[in-house]
Amino acid sequence: MTAASSLERRKQLAIEAVAAACAVTRTVQRELASIQGVSKDDKSPVTVADFAAQAVVNHVLSQSTQSGGPGLLMVGEESAAILRDPSNRALLDQVVQAVRLTWPNAAPSDVLHAIDLGGHDATASAYWTLDPVDGTKGFLRNGQYALALAWIEGGVVKVGVMGCPNLSLDFRRDFNDPDPHGVIFAAVKGGGATMMSASQPEGGAAAIRASGAKGASGNQGPIRVCESVESGHTRHDDTARIVERLGGAGTPARLDSQAKYGVVARGQADAYLRLPTKPGYVEKIWDHAAGSLVATEAGAVVTDIDGKPLDFSRGAGLSANRGVVCAGPGFHGRIIEAIAALGLHPQR
Repeated sequence: MTAASSLERRKQLAIEAVAAACAVTRTVQRELASIQGVSKDDKSPVTVADFAAQAVVNHVLSQSTQSGGPGLLMVGEESAAILRDPSNRALLDQVVQAVRLTWPNAAPSDVLHAIDLGGHDATASAYWTLDPVDGTKGFLRNGQYALALAWIEGGVVKVGVMGCPNLSLDFRRDFNDPDPHGVIFAAVKGGGATMMSASQPEGGAAAIRASGAKGASGNQGPIRVCESVESGHTRHDDTARIVERLGGAGTPARLDSQAKYGVVARGQADAYLRLPTKPGYVEKIWDHAAGSLVATEAGAVVTDIDGKPLDFSRGAGLSANRGVVCAGPGFHGRIIEAIAALGLHPQR
């Protein structure tokens, strides 16, 4: 088997795993409205979704010899330790119930084992990394969130699959209007990027290109920027200064999670900016691996705010980088120049 065909098989396996997990998280999110007393500060529903999604993804991957079988190496966010505590039996029961939507015969012990397959420390030469629910607050407000799965070899992201259960294939649909089908983005290094329906991924994939990328038309109007909803994740005021310097106007589109990488990758926005809000903050690999590959394979340029490529070779953190700039090739260099000219680099 060639390296290219091996990566393509990993991509198809990842699509299967992410599609199954999307179905689970969509069901959990639908039930939020019927849970008495749930508020934006109540993390229990998102905890159910996190655990259930990680269990489903790890189960699908571990069933394939292509993924490494029993020796699956996964760097995930969650540990089953809290679920093993007898006082949290009710939470475990909720997680198992959610998992059984796509894994009908799962026993509690099976689910706990599957979750703990995500306990690798990112020191191997090749491994998977997963963010089971990226965009917690978006999930809780019935907004955008993502399930992001990536395969990393030798410190390089080789496969990226990102499920966005509330994002629409229709660009005209508002980000705050959840789509019942969702979108899956998928990419293999050197093989381009595609998107497909999350509820029917077998229905076919469409190639996507970032604005201004080779083979795609560039945006002839003002720059279109997207950023995080939460001000704790990026500096909204400084993004506005960059947009103004580049001749843009208005408020950037705001949505949670790595879905922003997908929005840029398919040409719906020209740039996604994540400007560090505090000195020394280190991004996690699972927050950027899948999305950054999808964007770069669609022809976008992804770096940190210093213009350096994201370095996935240093374990679980992007310790060599500060922030993220993901943009079409016609805008990326101008954004990096604007950041420097406006003195927006935080102290290290």
